[in-house]
Amino acid sequence: MMGWLVTIHVLSAVLGIGPTYFGHVLLRKKQSREQLLESLKLFGLLNYFPKIGGSLAVVSGILLVLLSDWKFSELWIVGSLILYVLIQVVAVAMMGPVLKRLVQALGEDEDRERDPAAGSSSLLAQANRLYNTASIMGTILILLMIVKPI
Repeated sequence: MMGWLVTIHVLSAVLGIGPTYFGHVLLRKKQSREQLLESLKLFGLLNYFPKIGGSLAVVSGILLVLLSDWKFSELWIVGSLILYVLIQVVAVAMMGPVLKRLVQALGEDEDRERDPAAGSSSLLAQANRLYNTASIMGTILILLMIVKPI
């Protein structure tokens, strides 16, 4: 049973977190208004991967701890759980509203018929900073899973 649980945990983490790194391409600078709107739509679709895969990885990880000799007080487990919560705060609570404001700004840019980059570039830069922060924390989380007590 543990073998299957580890397999589920690893696959859900890879499938849940892996595609989100593509978001860096979608949030790139120097896109036209139309390209950025399309990228934001695709970015929204990519968010299903961490929602489903990430949740399954957390549940399977908790089960692995409960069914093994590991303890929730071990530093790498505590660190992983804290990082997961921080990633959710950055990606959902902080970046979500910025992306909504970005979409609104892009809509307003069309109405004003002016350079779309002028109204949305600071929001895009802010979204990129938050996304980079979440990605770095995600990479550290993956590293914690790999270098756990071996």
